Amino acid sequence: MTSTVGAGRHGAEDPQSYLRTNDKDPVRVLVVDDEPDLADMVATALRFDGCRAVTAGDGDSAMQAARELRPDIAVLDVMLPGQDGISLLSRLRTEHPGLPVVLLTARGETRDRVSGLRAGADDYVTKPFSLEELLARLQAVLRRSGRLDESDDVLRVSDLTLDERSREVRRGDALIELTPTEFDLLRFLMLNARTVVSKSQILDRVWHYDFAGRSNVVEQYVGYLRRKVDADREPLIHTVRGVGYVLRAPRTGDA
Repeated sequence: MTSTVGAGRHGAEDPQSYLRTNDKDPVRVLVVDDEPDLADMVATALRFDGCRAVTAGDGDSAMQAARELRPDIAVLDVMLPGQDGISLLSRLRTEHPGLPVVLLTARGETRDRVSGLRAGADDYVTKPFSLEELLARLQAVLRRSGRLDESDDVLRVSDLTLDERSREVRRGDALIELTPTEFDLLRFLMLNARTVVSKSQILDRVWHYDFAGRSNVVEQYVGYLRRKVDADREPLIHTVRGVGYVLRAPRTGDA
């Protein structure tokens, strides 16, 4: 994996939900991998994006988790103890017809990818992979399946909007030009609006720790964003001294 985050097993859904189904509920994701750290890492990334994610380490526990969760999509490792992911896919589809499935495996040969797709997988991601790529693929599969609420492509906090598809950012009627990194940073802050996020969390989700040892990179880019997003306006981006940053709507007493 090229991106890592801390994780807790079977955590609750993030209150700042972003990915939602057509019923306006958070997207429910079943993550099945016999490497607990990897499964938890993927699940935590999903929770950052507002999903409800549950992990399992083998076929039987995955089936039980699916009965309780009733997932909107599943991520299955092909190499599982006792039963491979392709066989598990068939079992899951028997109880949950039409369930979208993305296979996850260390085997990268063409015949293995073809085997998984022929078995009915909706997509196939080969290890090692980036979390951003996996999340993008899951979102694309959910779109194709018609389960994703497309209105969630636009994030809003106060008069600030960020459009995921067009990558347009506006403060009121004013268009704000951002670099790709500034866009990713603002998106992360907006997804976690009203929640304080630490510098390490930002480094992990925006830079994936690939910042050439520049420990002040977060402060620099928060400064860039403030000059573009908050210039001559009520500030939305705030520093919580000793903890990190928070993006929230203006309130009485803000400087």
